[in-house]
Amino acid sequence: MSSFKDIFSQYKWKEVKDSIYSKTESDVIRALNRDRRSLEDFKALISPAALPYLEQMAALSKQITQKRFGKTIQMYIPIYLSNECQNICTYCGFSLDNKIKRITLTEAQILKEIEVIKSFGYDHILLVTGESHKNVGIDYFKKIMPVFRSNFSHISMEVQPLDEEEYGELILLGLNTVLVYQETYNVDEYKNYHLKGKKSNFLYRLETPDRLGRTGIHKIGLGILIGLEDWRTDSFFTALHLNYLEKTYWQTKYSISFPRLRPAEGFSKPKVEMNEKELVQLIFAYRIFNEEVELSISTRESEKFRNNIVRLGITSISAGSKTNPGGYSLEEDSLEQFEINDERTPSEIAAMISKLGYEPLWKDWDKNYI
Repeated sequence: MSSFKDIFSQYKWKEVKDSIYSKTESDVIRALNRDRRSLEDFKALISPAALPYLEQMAALSKQITQKRFGKTIQMYIPIYLSNECQNICTYCGFSLDNKIKRITLTEAQILKEIEVIKSFGYDHILLVTGESHKNVGIDYFKKIMPVFRSNFSHISMEVQPLDEEEYGELILLGLNTVLVYQETYNVDEYKNYHLKGKKSNFLYRLETPDRLGRTGIHKIGLGILIGLEDWRTDSFFTALHLNYLEKTYWQTKYSISFPRLRPAEGFSKPKVEMNEKELVQLIFAYRIFNEEVELSISTRESEKFRNNIVRLGITSISAGSKTNPGGYSLEEDSLEQFEINDERTPSEIAAMISKLGYEPLWKDWDKNYI
């Protein structure tokens, strides 16, 4: 059975990196003037040579986004169900080697969280857990899925990679979208960040979108953890992955997220720094490269940055996020996965979006209407 692994194995990290950093001003101009952009054009748009062209990229990104998505911004919120995790990862507050209080929400606690989240206005929920197959595996997800299905029109998940049959079971229970980030596509360095647990299996994680695609799931979210390795090279591999998936599982929709490393328990400084100017460059490059992909920005970023990027290419934004289990309603003090940056309430974010002339959408698109 073919998979992205077959495509991925044809590329070498260093060769891709050298190719990106060798792009010239003429390569950038050519990419901007094309009607359709190739992966080589994407390399040019994310290269250092493109930095002087951010103004032109911004205008083109804005134009393309409004043409495809109109003046709308989807709003979403995560609910952290558990901080239990069997992995040791060097950058995550939930890592098994961090001596923290562990909590997995019961159905009664979940209902309290839902009550608060619904009061914000949300009809789209993102379920998040640490990676613990023992405590928050398929049996837990099957038990809680009906609770969310009765309260939300669209359910997304960001949990440990599952087997194809398990995804099929959850889709029958109402699952619409799965976000699975490779973290880094640098296979040689991947093991230095993922020291123990199932997440240390690079290829199993790499092939997760293939397992999802074969189920016919509504949407798949991709991304890297910006700060682990060279973001330009990692972003090329993400675009390569996206390109493959769109051609192979063409009925599925796709999204890209841009999580930059934030301070967390046991971790403070990323290996690679990406400034805000480079982040907007990457967002513009994705939009110019792919008119259909949804682009999402989280509360990891600052108020000022999120206010500005709303009109320039982003299609979805989180608001009011809590990254600890029970963070919306429970008094128990549980550790956050990472520190958030933009702490405004959902209503404040919605007001900001409206003030900019855009319409905030409190739910994702229904599959029936696409």
